Amino acid sequence: MSPRITPLTDPDSSPSSRRLVWLASGAEGVPVGSAFLRLSGRKGQDHRAELEIAVHPDERRTGVGGALLDAALTAARGEGRRSLVARVTAGSPGEPFLTAYDFRPVLALTFARLPLPELDLDAVTRIVERPHPGYELRCWDGIVPAELAHTFTDSRRGMDDMPMEDSDFGFEAWDVKRTVAVARAVLDRGDALHTVAAVDRSDGSIVGFSELVVPGDGRGDAQHYGTGVLPEHRGHGLGLWMKAESIRGARLRYPELAGLLTDTADSNAYMIAVNDRLGYRPTHRELEYRLNL
Repeated sequence: MSPRITPLTDPDSSPSSRRLVWLASGAEGVPVGSAFLRLSGRKGQDHRAELEIAVHPDERRTGVGGALLDAALTAARGEGRRSLVARVTAGSPGEPFLTAYDFRPVLALTFARLPLPELDLDAVTRIVERPHPGYELRCWDGIVPAELAHTFTDSRRGMDDMPMEDSDFGFEAWDVKRTVAVARAVLDRGDALHTVAAVDRSDGSIVGFSELVVPGDGRGDAQHYGTGVLPEHRGHGLGLWMKAESIRGARLRYPELAGLLTDTADSNAYMIAVNDRLGYRPTHRELEYRLNL
């Protein structure tokens, strides 16, 4: 018996993105799987659709995943999307499923965790205190101060060339309005946002940043949102410097915080070396697959 595929209404939408949702049901209407298709409305990202499919283990290899994928494919093509991408844990059933439907792997990411109770705080502090001629660090909580909003937004292009292999990532267009909105979204859900920035002393401009999101109760694991340095200022160890200060600040301000999480493309040798030096330990790998529509 073919599963029944029912489109649902997802309240998770915003001016920048929306999601389409389908529920797969078996006999007597029992749910057996679901699919989410995220459609970005941002300039530079509106050619992609991001797919997430989940099928109950007992219902795999019965056509449920294929039926959900057919619904998502039809919708993605109807929306004029060029690429359909899906991310799965390496070694999971998702890999052979996507391969069977002609998706190909385009990006590998290593996820890592820094256990804060085991942190050598003195070693991290020494990295932070090492002089970086011509530069200084600036830190803030929450939304960027108004006087830094434009230069901080300009520094976002330090992430434009992050390794994304053949994932057809496109580019992210930033302006001050979006910079503020992203920070406000973190705060509105009850989390804390801490930013460390590298400043060029010659003109006061921000040339790099590292962001960390901490759970509102200061417990569990915090998540690095990104670390980037403008191309013309690379080679001075700014990435390591900023991330070390972010770690140091988290350890001192949140004594009950258990760890810090980060993920890095396998081809990003520089940031992997930074993470290794700071004590991050790999936890798992995820693979991004792409289908050209």
